[in-house]
Amino acid sequence: MNRQKGLLLLVIIGLVGAFFFFDLTQYFTLEYLQTQRDALIEWRRSEPLFAAALFFVVYVLVTALSLPGATVMTLAVGAVFGLLWGLLLVSFASTIGATLAFVIARFLLRDTVQSRFGDRLKSINAGIEKDGAFYLFTLRLVPLFPFFVINLVMGLTPIKTITFYWVSQVGMLAGTIVYVNAGTQLAGLDSLSGILSPGLIGSFVLLGFFPLLAKKFVALVKARRAMAGWKRPAKFDRNLVVIGGGSAGLVSAYIAAAVKSKVSLIEKHKMGGDCLNTGCVPSKALIRSSRILAQSRRAQEWGFDAIDVKYDFAQIMERVQKVVGEVEPHDSVERYSELGVDVIQGEAKITSPYVVEVDGREITTRGIVVATGARPFVPPIPGLDQIDYLTSDNLWQLRELPQRLLVLGGGPIGCELSQAFARFSSQVTMVEMAPRLMIREDEDVAALVTERFLAEGINVLAGHRATEFKVVDGEKRLLCDHDGETVEVAFDQVLVAVGRRPNTQGFGLEALDVPLNPNGTIETNEYLETRIPTIYACGDVAGPYQFTHTAGHQAWYVAVNSLFGSFKKFKVDYSVIPFATFTDPEVGRVGLNEQEAKQQGIDYEVSRFDLSELDRAIAEGEAHGMVKVLTVPGKDKILGATIVGENAGELIGEFTAAMRHGFGLNKILGTIHIYPTLFEANKYAAGVWKRNHKPENLLNWVERFHAWRR
Repeated sequence: MNRQKGLLLLVIIGLVGAFFFFDLTQYFTLEYLQTQRDALIEWRRSEPLFAAALFFVVYVLVTALSLPGATVMTLAVGAVFGLLWGLLLVSFASTIGATLAFVIARFLLRDTVQSRFGDRLKSINAGIEKDGAFYLFTLRLVPLFPFFVINLVMGLTPIKTITFYWVSQVGMLAGTIVYVNAGTQLAGLDSLSGILSPGLIGSFVLLGFFPLLAKKFVALVKARRAMAGWKRPAKFDRNLVVIGGGSAGLVSAYIAAAVKSKVSLIEKHKMGGDCLNTGCVPSKALIRSSRILAQSRRAQEWGFDAIDVKYDFAQIMERVQKVVGEVEPHDSVERYSELGVDVIQGEAKITSPYVVEVDGREITTRGIVVATGARPFVPPIPGLDQIDYLTSDNLWQLRELPQRLLVLGGGPIGCELSQAFARFSSQVTMVEMAPRLMIREDEDVAALVTERFLAEGINVLAGHRATEFKVVDGEKRLLCDHDGETVEVAFDQVLVAVGRRPNTQGFGLEALDVPLNPNGTIETNEYLETRIPTIYACGDVAGPYQFTHTAGHQAWYVAVNSLFGSFKKFKVDYSVIPFATFTDPEVGRVGLNEQEAKQQGIDYEVSRFDLSELDRAIAEGEAHGMVKVLTVPGKDKILGATIVGENAGELIGEFTAAMRHGFGLNKILGTIHIYPTLFEANKYAAGVWKRNHKPENLLNWVERFHAWRR
């Protein structure tokens, strides 16, 4: 820090220190204002210019140094100087003070912050340079954060000082009027009966409703800006057009048709999307077949000498397609047409906020839902494009079992398919860049799954970063970096399962300048509305979750908000999202796990019940896994639960219901669970919590009572 910065910092510390050392806060309270009101008014009458100048200077200093008291000073100025002169004083004093705070923050901190965090701030800086004035105006009009925070933070950004000044002057004006007016009414409060005066009541009504009115105004301005340059049709062909026939799109269209709106659903490929055709349904069918095969090899555990199961991998894959075919009618064109949805097979393109074009045909619509899903992400690893690799999209075309299968990725998709293929006798090698499989789950959870994988012969290479694919003497090989050493893995086929990339290109979003999030999903607000108020997004293309059930959950919000948003909009609720990984053992989770709680700084207690103690699990030969519940310290309120074991995806439902509807472990413990079932594990986990919180002092007294009775 140079000498000038050091000197300025010392001055600021001295002034702020003096403010608190001499307890000047006592002069910035409503009580002091009320007791000194008459004296202040008399002083203003006798020396109007000096009083105005002193108030102005003090207000500037308080704001510039980010000291508490600006709100009370605003009321005081209204009480002493009245609405017109008070507004003039506060408007300029607050803006000058805010700009000084802005300049101080910029002078002292901006270079340091930008040099240290410049890469992370690129998107913010770009946004400020492009639309900083409106962004600041929104913050000033609807104060999401205290104004002193806005002053300091904006000083770290590239926004120009003159822009900061005039936007602040204009943006704070409406709020200043409300507060100064409230001060004028407080000045007239001579008795308790004055509390009921229409002027004072009106002022406080304005204080209460101002943020809401300002927010509505900003939303209206944003909408008008976003729609500027686009001609609104005099009438519309549809109430809603949905792009994408996957889970999110189907539910959106279904709800729209159910409330009697006119809706078109456009799908360019297969109805049902990834879940039906390449994801949930085929993978679970394959897992089911592989599990039967794995259980047959454990025949002696159930008292059999042996169970000889003969199978043909091609027939297994045909069964998978048969299952898809049996589910297909649920998502078919015929079914949705019968429900009242206009289903169009074709490629959609959004040409304006009101128009969707399908193969040259234009459809005007009041609302558009983007539900285009996601596709497998293929990392740019050198040599991969020279190999006929598999993804979750084309995997289902296989009819010959790969003898040596390499799986890139240790997340849910990679884990599920690795185990399935290993059970069909493929030699499976998993390569995961993270230090362990299932990196989003707790370490003990991942350890239970990894232990089973190793027991079933899967070669798990965690902490290995894929660097290059190559072919040596006709043999395919992957080169990995492991702690600086090169590891080679030979394979016959490779399955790329390192995540999914949202489908946001090629259907018009770029031309409408609809922004994307850093992870590639479409940027939406809490109503799932994009920058264009007529366009909504849901499902994998919107995130933040890539689950079929959350896509359907979001679909309700986009359909209702799009159709009825002019009357009432609903914020999407992600508070309780359950999910499962269908390995063996299964992993089911809802809410926080331990590593997330630690990352977020949330205190918690853990209650754990091992399934090795559960009667039904022992009888089933599946006595492995656990139920782990996180609760608020000292209370039975559930923060999250993770189950590892047989049917975990089903069992997690009880904890999901508990979190969604606000009942805790005591209620679960007090609920009758059928014996013997796996379902009892949840009750026993609640029992662990109860034992850990038994009232020791009360029990000591009860023990004495029983001794006395004897």
